[in-house]
Amino acid sequence: MAANPNAPLSAHELRDAVRHGYAYDIGRLDRVLCTDETQGLLEVQAGTRWAAIARHMRPEDQAAAQLGDALPRVGTSVAWNAAGPDGRPAVAHVESLTLVTPDGELRRASRTSNADLFALAVGGQDLFGPLYSVTLRIESLSRALAEAATAQVEGTQPGDATRRLQLLVPPESLVAFLDDLRAACDDWRIRVARRELRETRQESETFLPWARRSYVQASLWLAVPQALGGAVRLAQACGELIDRCMAHGGSFSIAQTLDASREQVEACYPGIRSFLAEKRRVDPSEKMVNGWYRHYRGLLGRQRCESRWNN
Repeated sequence: MAANPNAPLSAHELRDAVRHGYAYDIGRLDRVLCTDETQGLLEVQAGTRWAAIARHMRPEDQAAAQLGDALPRVGTSVAWNAAGPDGRPAVAHVESLTLVTPDGELRRASRTSNADLFALAVGGQDLFGPLYSVTLRIESLSRALAEAATAQVEGTQPGDATRRLQLLVPPESLVAFLDDLRAACDDWRIRVARRELRETRQESETFLPWARRSYVQASLWLAVPQALGGAVRLAQACGELIDRCMAHGGSFSIAQTLDASREQVEACYPGIRSFLAEKRRVDPSEKMVNGWYRHYRGLLGRQRCESRWNN
């Protein structure tokens, strides 16, 4: 009998999908599985939205539910190790994970069991197998809601004709960087349609950490120029903005920024080659491949060539 397409996806169905290469609907991974009040833990399926968790934890708190609506699904947050409403990366709230590894095995990983897999999977861009469930720390989630900070926003809701760049700026350099940002955008004739500034906090538990110190996460939506060659000019401008951010001791979000050059990537993420090597070790046949992986595999795999001019 065929499975009900509206029924929640079971762990065994997800395992079989990976083993046999079947497609599956992440929308069916949307259940709150269990709450352990004694241990202070909440297990949810990976497709669960943060809004549903906020409503589960604080059913009478409309602000908490609205806060959750602005965030991605739990699995996406874990795959990106995205900063939560309090600025802490997702790993701070995760007790353990259950995922299907590329060899088709259902595994649970935590800081004490399969610790290497845990460190790779959190912030691992979904390259080490699809997540079935995430066990979250209730106390940590409650603190995140209580300490939620509102982003500083300038500009309107971005439309389709924008390109997002996410930079990480040391707080002490923010004013100087914003001056540099304005100057660079004037030079390139690029308009910032929207800017969001949000404080983030340090973490050191993941294999490929982006938050190696506390930053201000500067999300920029840059208007795409309509003139011929505008897209090329915008790409060049993005490269210069990353350079200017790095000059102030900053970095960029590797999960959402594909504009960086190989030199910029290797400078800001010195562990990137080791991360890709671990990907090949865990998944030698490359069953779990996405656009992010293809981009960085290609970027770092290109041979360097010297520029020579004939007299």
